[in-house]
Amino acid sequence: MKIWVDADACPVVIKDILFKAAERTGVELTLVANQPMRIPRSRCIKFIQVGSGLDVADNEIVKRLSIGDLVITADIPLAAEVVEKGGYALNPRGELYTVETIRDRLSVRDFMDSLRSGGIDTGGPPALSQRDRQFFANHLDKFLTKYASHA
Repeated sequence: MKIWVDADACPVVIKDILFKAAERTGVELTLVANQPMRIPRSRCIKFIQVGSGLDVADNEIVKRLSIGDLVITADIPLAAEVVEKGGYALNPRGELYTVETIRDRLSVRDFMDSLRSGGIDTGGPPALSQRDRQFFANHLDKFLTKYASHA
């Protein structure tokens, strides 16, 4: 099992949690982004820079993904592709997308997109709170405890 991170939009505090988890568990963590970024020196942590453009990082993650891998993303369409391909998707707030939940999330996303294209300001998600960070860390830890030992 590997962990892939849709890193351009991933909050720094979530990356820090992921870096610590990779070091603690030895699970390979790969960040994929359009922009260069600093990562800790580690045998477990890697970085792939892709070209700029819409969904370039997402497509690279899907291309390299294996069944059972975990992807960290807030991108609903990417999460849907990951789940469809047999991977797991966890958002930076700790919500694990599943076959059962991803369709509903896609529907809500599409509805919000249609509102925005109609000129309605729907706002964005609230900033990550300390509670969100803890929720993510707890769900990541539960996931790694359950699945990393089987890798």
